Amino acid sequence: MTSIAIATGNAPSPPAPLSQGIRKGPVPQISGQLPSGPDTGEVVGTTVAEQTTQVLRNVTAVLKAAGAGTEDVVMLRVYLTEPAHLAEMNEAYAAADGEPLHARTTVYMPLPPGLLVGIDALAALDD
Repeated sequence: MTSIAIATGNAPSPPAPLSQGIRKGPVPQISGQLPSGPDTGEVVGTTVAEQTTQVLRNVTAVLKAAGAGTEDVVMLRVYLTEPAHLAEMNEAYAAADGEPLHARTTVYMPLPPGLLVGIDALAALDD
């Protein structure tokens, strides 16, 4: 099976040497998305809730470019800068996530200044 790079102008270009995602057969892996606007590359929002909403928009855009949707996601990994942000992130995440709820891991790590959250996704398609 050949790996295919996923790219879309509806999500920001990565600031590092990586693809927005890779699809190998029926499995799209979406690289960690940040709360940047696709048009400007600037951080969208100053709160965890605002940034979570933008990050999930970016994840969804890359999924769509891979021929997938949020209903195909089997795992999300959330990266937060502070444990104290978990409740606010969960609230914004719950508002955007549909049923069935995805499997998810949340880890805490430093992100570049101004960034409070990042999310990557693994999906599985029926084809």
